[in-house]
Amino acid sequence: MKMIRVLTAIAVAAVLGGAVPEASAQPYWNKKVKCEQADPEGRVIPTRYGNGDLGWNHFSGKHNIRKCRIIDGALAGKVDKKSGGRLEYYGVARNGTRFAEIVVIVQYARRTADGEYDAGKGKKIGVITAYCKGVNKCPDWINQ
Repeated sequence: MKMIRVLTAIAVAAVLGGAVPEASAQPYWNKKVKCEQADPEGRVIPTRYGNGDLGWNHFSGKHNIRKCRIIDGALAGKVDKKSGGRLEYYGVARNGTRFAEIVVIVQYARRTADGEYDAGKGKKIGVITAYCKGVNKCPDWINQ
């Protein structure tokens, strides 16, 4: 992935006559927040639109979670698992007698653990992914 970025910068530099463009202060994955929720301990956690690797664009298609209320519901509870800046919140979506266990993974830090993404000074990465426990795709009914 880093090789592609370097090649892209070189290609742009060639088009611009040798000038390498300055990196954007807010990369494309970081520009907009889809949802935002405060947990019981006062952490304000954004769910960014993101890209294929993290955020809304990652999990909404892959895991079929298409409503902010599903994420917000899990984040309204306590942190269930913590490892440094990585927080896991567990929730349950219900519809009549049906239910699905929801897992929301948050990076409550400026950068991802691998250093690949940086939210910027004073900001948090936020929701990395969300999914239904035990299945690849959540059932359609959770989005109703």
